[in-house]
Amino acid sequence: MDIRTESKDAVLEIVIDRPTKKNALTAEMYAAMANVLREADADPAVRAILIRGTRDTFCAGNDIEDFIKAPPKAEDHPVFRFMHELSHATKPVVAAVAGSAIGIGTTMLLHCDLVYVSDEARLAMPFVSLGLVPEYASSLLIPQRVGHARATELLLLGEPFNGEAAVEMGIANAVLPAAEVVNHARRMAERLNALPPGAVRESKALMRRGQKALVQETIAVEGEIFGKRLRSPEAMEAFQAFFQKRKPDFSKFA
Repeated sequence: MDIRTESKDAVLEIVIDRPTKKNALTAEMYAAMANVLREADADPAVRAILIRGTRDTFCAGNDIEDFIKAPPKAEDHPVFRFMHELSHATKPVVAAVAGSAIGIGTTMLLHCDLVYVSDEARLAMPFVSLGLVPEYASSLLIPQRVGHARATELLLLGEPFNGEAAVEMGIANAVLPAAEVVNHARRMAERLNALPPGAVRESKALMRRGQKALVQETIAVEGEIFGKRLRSPEAMEAFQAFFQKRKPDFSKFA
């Protein structure tokens, strides 16, 4: 099972477990995570949610082949359902990031409440190099956190960064040894369990209230442009180069 769940001490873990594809996400995996998030948020037995990958990889982003076959064209597409459920989760969401977190593997962290990364983590948002645009409100949230100049490096140049940089930029809370990051994230989720659940939920809602509408508007605008870019000649060249294991040639595009 590419997405599996584990439940212990009121913490529901969502495990991205597709190591042969570096935990790249398919439409089916997005749908599974959306369903789990919705059910967990409605389950009084769940007080916190933990998202993690496997020992060496958090998430390599979208499975490009699957994405091309079933591109997101409507709000009910699994990727948009996942985005909605995570960004609307009323319960605290903790992420444990070991290894690489690429594309939405990074942008989903912007919608988690606590993020812990390993000292081996490598994060990147290489949307533009694929002929695409930023997604999941990253075009709003990344400049807010790091400033326009640094955001240009991350979102236009797609510069990779490590766990220490993620903490410095306000994307993550702490860096830990790879062998400890999941257990530490789980302990933090369990600490949340000991707090009054209603106060936790309402405090989280208040912290996100100020720009909730703008975040959702940005997700929608990005999604519309992203869908058009998926069908663009530039993206087709980038995808063909990816499958042919060569460097893309954008010199012919104006």
